[in-house]
Amino acid sequence: MLHSRFATILCIALLPAIAHAARPLAIDDAGTIDVNTFELTLGSAAEGEPGFTHWDFPAELAYGALPWLQVNIGFGGQLEERTETLAHDAESTDRVSGIGDLSVGGKWQFLPICPLGASHALSASVKFPTADDKRQLGSGKTDYDLTWIISRDLGERAALHLNLGYSWIGGADCDVLHYGAAIEVALLSSFQWVAEVFAEDERHSDASTLVMGNTGFRWACTEALTLDIAGGARIAGDSPDWLFTTGLTWQFGPSASNQ
Repeated sequence: MLHSRFATILCIALLPAIAHAARPLAIDDAGTIDVNTFELTLGSAAEGEPGFTHWDFPAELAYGALPWLQVNIGFGGQLEERTETLAHDAESTDRVSGIGDLSVGGKWQFLPICPLGASHALSASVKFPTADDKRQLGSGKTDYDLTWIISRDLGERAALHLNLGYSWIGGADCDVLHYGAAIEVALLSSFQWVAEVFAEDERHSDASTLVMGNTGFRWACTEALTLDIAGGARIAGDSPDWLFTTGLTWQFGPSASNQ
């Protein structure tokens, strides 16, 4: 039972985080950052179920290479607490920590506006196996992801984002089809409410489709710095039961200083 939980969450954790730039959401938006601008995102995230908790501490740096293209690199650390019930109801808890996988990728906005008023982008990433697969912290193989992103404004204060992607998981035999939708609503000029529903379907497994809901807030405390916080829970499928994340996004560089 415990091993099957590891396999399920491993497939989820191996989704290339480089494709998900719109903190604190898993769903990305079709926008790219300004040319010659750097964007640094730092955060902490946790997800779990009874007997299993996983923490991530991601860091990602993006650069606006062209008006319609950004490139990204991501790294970080991780920590897991695994509790297993032994004979006579005794419990054994194992804590494992280490570095995460190194991710490199980018986002190409190939259609800034379509006849229906939406922007379209493709996000691609490669995850290199720097995490320790022997301790079940990574796949031990190179993983790939490609995601189609659609974003559309809903009036002046809201926006809708749709994602459809596929992850080729090199070492876990659990390629993942992932998709979902997110909404952003400006409550104030510097304060946003965000919410999403996303699903992950393991292609080579009998596991049921995992569906998660997540909601939170963004606060642009300055033009360059945005803080975020969000929490969510499982709607359907196997673990995790809950998730939580908080972090920041900081833009800097020549273009950012001129905003």
